[in-house]
Amino acid sequence: MVEVEVLGAESLASAEIVALCRQVAAQLGVQEGHVAVEFVDAERIAELNMLHRGVREPTDVLSFPIDGLGAAAGERELGDVVICPEHTRDIHEAVVHGMLHLLGMDHETDDGEMLALQDQLMSERGR
Repeated sequence: MVEVEVLGAESLASAEIVALCRQVAAQLGVQEGHVAVEFVDAERIAELNMLHRGVREPTDVLSFPIDGLGAAAGERELGDVVICPEHTRDIHEAVVHGMLHLLGMDHETDDGEMLALQDQLMSERGR
């Protein structure tokens, strides 16, 4: 099972975040591993955005993959998803977006597959 650690989400439904992360992982065939989802303020995400992407402003979500999808020596560390609720229109969509990036998808280099899957997962969630 994919283990999900939710940090800094006192006002958010952690159980929903966990379920959503597991749904995205299952959709991409990932059954095991660990992911951390952290909710931060605008200042912290701007700092991370500058450090890792060279962009001097806050953003909605950043993903930091660790082990990737290849073989791992022990429990797979999928990585971290960092979300700034202040700059996010939809927390659940940000979780899906971040998880898709962690699991190897990239809307900046694919032919629309990631965003199409994101839309599909969000519409399934709305049922």
